[in-house]
This record gives sequence, C-alpha cells and structure tokens, in this order.
Amino acid sequence: MTFYSTQSTDVLFDAARKGDLPLLKQLIAEGTDVNAHGPRGFTPLIIATYNNQLEASRLLLEAKADINAQDFAGNTALMGICFNGYEDIAELLLENGADLNLQNGSGGTALMFATMFGRNNMVKLMLEQGADRDLRDSRGLTAEQMAQQVGNTEALHYFETIGRKV
Repeated sequence: MTFYSTQSTDVLFDAARKGDLPLLKQLIAEGTDVNAHGPRGFTPLIIATYNNQLEASRLLLEAKADINAQDFAGNTALMGICFNGYEDIAELLLENGADLNLQNGSGGTALMFATMFGRNNMVKLMLEQGADRDLRDSRGLTAEQMAQQVGNTEALHYFETIGRKV
C-alpha cells in the first residue's frame, strides 16, 4: 500500500467526497492514481462510497479503482457502506465484484457491520448474496451471534429465513 499526499491526490479525495464528477473526470484523464491511499489508508473509492456518492463511485470503478482496497484498519468500501446502509452503492459494489467475505484487522466483515449497526436492509442483501455467516471476528463471534447480543430481531429473522449458500 502506497501512501500519497500530492496536490492532485488531495484534490481527488476531496472530489470523491463531494461527488464532483467533472473534477473527478478531469483528474482521472490527467492520470491521477485512483488507488492512492490517504493518511488513514482511505482510497477515493472508500471515501466516495462512505459519503453516499453513487455516481462518483461508479466513475472510480470505471477508472479501475480497486474495489477491495482496504484502509489501515482493513476496512473496505463495502464494509463502510454496510455501516451506513447505502443499499444502492452496495449493489453497485457487488455487481462489480466486491468480496463479501473480506475481514478487517479485527476479523469484522460487511455482514457483521450491517448486523451490529442495525442496517437490516444490508443484512438481508449480504445474506442473499451469499455472505459467509460462519466467519468469526477476533472475539470469536459470528454475525448471527452479534445480532443475538444486540437484540436485533429483524436480522435474526433474516439469518433464520435466508438459506445458507453451499
């Protein structure tokens, strides 16, 4: 992972955050690295998705942004949007090959984030897409066990009713 802090990459991060499509297109055309990592390891794609910038996310993916890039904590764009509940961006990421089962530095997955933060639309989507419900975090917990701990009955319903992928 290369850390960048040049004027063009700083502008790229800001354009991704704001969803400034004309500026993003210009920076991409100029060859600015769409996979640059900022001070916390965020990439422009992670920033765009976290800030609910669907079209900016689409543009970055078209420019070959690494869909599974991880920040310094090991979090991906998919994990961030599961925390926030942005289903349209989740669908975009999944359609473009985001890995449902990547784990961050604490063993957390997108499904776990959705479960812990009550983003049940995302729990349902992750399970329907075949997320591995048996993965465990650094505490040894599965996403379903997390749902039990926090009393997320809607998520528990999805764990019970959405079939396991083999």
